[in-house]
Parts: sequence; C-alpha cells; structure tokens
Amino acid sequence: MTSPRAEIVVDLGAIRANIRALRDRVRADLMVVVKANAYGHGMVPVARVAREAGAAWLGVATLDEAFELRAAGDTGPILSWLHVPGEDFERAAALGVDVTAYGVGELLGMSADVHGLRVQLKIDSGLSRGGATLAQWPDVVAAALQAQHSGAIEVTGIWSHFANADDPRDPLSQIQADRFSQALAFAHDAGLAPQAIHLANSAGATLRTTDTVCTLARIGIAAYGLDPAPAVSSLGLTPAMTVRTRLAMVKSIGAGEGVSYGHTFIAPRPMQIGLVPIGYAEGVPRHASGRGKVWINDVRCDVLGRVCMDQFIVDVGEAGAAAGDEVIVFGPGTAGEPTAQDWAVASDTINYEIVSRMGGRLTHTYTDSG
Repeated sequence: MTSPRAEIVVDLGAIRANIRALRDRVRADLMVVVKANAYGHGMVPVARVAREAGAAWLGVATLDEAFELRAAGDTGPILSWLHVPGEDFERAAALGVDVTAYGVGELLGMSADVHGLRVQLKIDSGLSRGGATLAQWPDVVAAALQAQHSGAIEVTGIWSHFANADDPRDPLSQIQADRFSQALAFAHDAGLAPQAIHLANSAGATLRTTDTVCTLARIGIAAYGLDPAPAVSSLGLTPAMTVRTRLAMVKSIGAGEGVSYGHTFIAPRPMQIGLVPIGYAEGVPRHASGRGKVWINDVRCDVLGRVCMDQFIVDVGEAGAAAGDEVIVFGPGTAGEPTAQDWAVASDTINYEIVSRMGGRLTHTYTDSG
C-alpha cells in the first residue's frame, strides 16, 4: 500500500487522555466541541473518542454537523448553536438535537410546526455576538415559556460565552459571570428549570476559579491538546495533530538567487533547498512565509520565501536531506519538532486557526497511543 503524499496524523489516544485529564481538573460534566471537523482533527472519530472519555455532551456549530453525528450513530446529547431562518428544525426535533435560540423571532421560527424541539437559550453576557441582551431577556424568556406550554419546544438549557477568559486578570469575565447569574435567576423565577447550564469554554474552565451554578463546561481547543492561553498557562496536555509529508526535491542554488514568488528571500550564500509539496491550499498559512519552520532529519529547517498554493521551499543545508525524506510541518513538539503554537506565532494568529485550517488534499490518518 502506497503511503499518503501528505497527511494529518491524529492521535486519538492523546485526545482521550486530554479529555479525561480535563474532566478530572474541571470536576464537571463536559461538552466536547467537535465543530469545524473537530478543529481539523476529524469530527466523527473524535466524537467517538470523546464519548469513550466521558463527554456527556457534544457541541457543534451547525445542524448539518449534528445530523452527520447522528448518521454516524451518536445517540447522546448534542447542542448546535448557529442557525439561520428556515433550517430543518423538524429533523432536529426528530433526532433529539438541541438547538440554540438567541431571540424572540428565532424562537417563533423554530417553534412553528414542530413538537418537542429541544431548545437552549443563549444570553449575551458581554461578547456581543449571538444571544439576547439583558434588555431583551425578559421577552425571550416569556416567548420560550409560551412555546414550551404549547408543547412545541422544551427549554433544556441556558448558556453564554466568555469574551476574554484567556486573560484571568481581565475583570470582564467576572462581569459576564454576574450577568449570566442575573439572567439565570430571572429565568428560574419565571418558571424555567433547564438542566444544562454552561458558560465556561476551555479557557474559562481551566483558568478561572470563580464558582458558578453551571452544570457543564464546554471544552474545545484543550481537548485537542492545545493551550487556550499559552502566554499565561501550561495545562500539560498532549497535542493530537501532526502534519507531515515528504520532500519532493532537493537542489542547490547559488548566492544571489531568489526563492519563490516575489523573491522575498535572496540566498546570501550557496544553499541546499528542499521543496515541500503542500501549501496554503492544504492550510499552510501564507502569513508564515519566511518565518515558519519544519522538522527534517531532527533539524528545524527555515521556510524560505513565500508559501505558495501547493508548495513551499525550506533550507535543508543542515539536515543532509534528500528527496523522499519525511517533513514534519508541526507535531506535539516532544521530539523538538515545531508545534501548532510555533506556527501560530510565526503567522501572528492563534493555535485554533492553525489546526482548524489544515485540510485540502491532506489525508487523515488515525493512530491511538492509548
């Protein structure tokens, strides 16, 4: 069997161990977020491992993602939170998928012609993204009670989302927690008694110590072994994704020769360069041009010039490399190879984006260190 030209290798054992460690650390039921193809790791395989590791809930952005999980055999609680008018809420009700309502209009649209749709209400506690503001909240609660009384919906949860939990010094998180508590109290006094109460994301669950009334913590990036706040914490998790390929070519260039589009790199001396056969079509960030590094023969090799759609050039002078040698673009870092966080720094972005964007023509391969 021919090995893949280029692949994303996902260690499911690392994900399982990360989730179990987070469950012990948080000491609450976990909702493991598997949206966006599980942050590039593969939604269905990761979902299965998450359930094995004790995830009470799975979280997705879209109903299509939730339906895919149901088609793959998942029968546990799933929450979806990003909808547009006219989505298939009847199918969501039939499949027992929880959906999220942000406002009165959305509640009215969801509750038309359905019975028993599981709905969670989202309060905008300060992110100013999806969710009802505190001023809108009484009307949302009233509409939810009316729809629940008719049997169209069942209110199963209330939730919100931190804006800046990765900075534990920012007072906004406490302000948001207070607003969330205020919204919860109002809903309970009005007669709602949802079971799923959640506010904390990966950073909120692992960095904050303020006690809340939450029954769930939503774990996203941390499940995949990446730190949500690498500047202020180290959670001791294991990154699960490795991106690797093989050198397509090695050749010599002379001093003064330009490399890649625009000749943003000019060789200062005779050099050995290698051609890596993936590019921004596979998710390698162009913003890391001239700044990223890869791992070849136990040596960190610099990216030279601009990352192209299908390929980029690296300096292999110290690696003694030849065509066909393995290239680790990034991995867990345990052997010294660059990590997703290293590429995030090189691209002036976050590790979430690095792993989530990987795909294109890359093949997914699964291992299990557990």
